[in-house]
Amino acid sequence: MSRQIGLQRQMDVVANNMANLNTSGFKAENLLFEEYKMPVARDRDFFYPDQPLSYTNDWGTVHDLSSGPLLDTDNPLDVALQGEGFLVVETPEGERYTKAGSLGIGPDGTLMDPSGNPILGTGGPIQFDASEIDISISADGIVSSSAGTKGTLRMVEFADPQTVERFGNNLWTGGTPVPATATRIVQGSIEKSNVSGIAEMSEMIRVQRAYESVASLIQKQDDQRRTAIQKLGSLNA
Repeated sequence: MSRQIGLQRQMDVVANNMANLNTSGFKAENLLFEEYKMPVARDRDFFYPDQPLSYTNDWGTVHDLSSGPLLDTDNPLDVALQGEGFLVVETPEGERYTKAGSLGIGPDGTLMDPSGNPILGTGGPIQFDASEIDISISADGIVSSSAGTKGTLRMVEFADPQTVERFGNNLWTGGTPVPATATRIVQGSIEKSNVSGIAEMSEMIRVQRAYESVASLIQKQDDQRRTAIQKLGSLNA
């Protein structure tokens, strides 16, 4: 039963990966499992002096932060981050991080992410006037337009990327961010999801079959116990 619970959790993770197959900048997730030996419970159905019971424990979730393929859009406000860096976003809950590079300009001229959160530069939000054209973003994040340099995109990396957590709306939180040194920006492109549809579909089928196999085993054990009880009851009668 503990294995079934783990498989159900794994199916949720696979389904979430599949649902975000076309989400720009999305990073796939995988579950880590470990054996948990019950310290007090014992299984005495076998002829051994000690049979500790082992359970399946979904130990944690691992983020696959490998780069996804780049899609050329020729939109000057689209950026793809090559490397492990993230853009910094200002939200009502504080600073968050994103790989989603489909940027836009809000009604007040602020550079924003797809959810309408301001993208932060090294000096704060980056602003444009309505008359500005020819927006350019260099590989190191310098933003300029017909009015000159507007600021530098703030990019961060993490010494241990597995310490960051999903926040929702393709944003991340947590970890200890440091200024990015090994990340470059590609203007006019976006990074697609790194989820492999074929691999995830295969994993979904494997998990489903494993779940059904465990369910069948449990049902057979219940049938054996029921048959044994019925036969023992008839003998006593």
